[in-house]
Amino acid sequence: MKPSKKFWDDIADKYARQPIKDEAAYAQTLDRVRAHLRPQDRVLEVGCGTGSTALKLAGDAAHIHATDLSPRMIEIAQAKARTQAVENVTFASMAVGRRVQADGPFDVVMGMNLLHLVEDLEGVLAGLAEQTAKGGLLITKTACLAEMGRFWRLLLPVMQAIGKAPHVSFLSIAGLEGAIEAAGFEIIETGTYPVSPPSRFVVARRC
Repeated sequence: MKPSKKFWDDIADKYARQPIKDEAAYAQTLDRVRAHLRPQDRVLEVGCGTGSTALKLAGDAAHIHATDLSPRMIEIAQAKARTQAVENVTFASMAVGRRVQADGPFDVVMGMNLLHLVEDLEGVLAGLAEQTAKGGLLITKTACLAEMGRFWRLLLPVMQAIGKAPHVSFLSIAGLEGAIEAAGFEIIETGTYPVSPPSRFVVARRC
């Protein structure tokens, strides 16, 4: 299996060209995120990829600071921001577990399609909690592959061995939500968009 940084750098350009697999589920997710954002909010997005979500939400918050492990993903995101003339979204290459020093803690912290890709879920959630203001929100969406059949458990190690897949955790919905609560959050909204494969949307308030 390739180290995650190199894996995501290598696929960044192809990733940027790929269409969204489920437009309806993505639109529903954006609608629910927007329902929790305020014009004055300072937002941190971790695992932002090529920046599409941050740029789409730019008009719903005061500022979004978006980070990703992959420098190439960030280069593409920055180019998109320049093309779209978006000035209130900044991008930086940074590992998920690293603390963002500037502008924190944040009113909202987002991690979309991310938590199943981290090796230390407990540690990452603890770090996100530290960067979320008290009473602030954590908004995540996570593929919960434990809810699927054995096929993926058998296929994934093969794909990783030939460099076609990164680290992936087989999280259950209950396990994911329990880990979020254990990190000091109160879950206030959930949804599953799409239902199959289950991608769990969670909004949680930091206690």
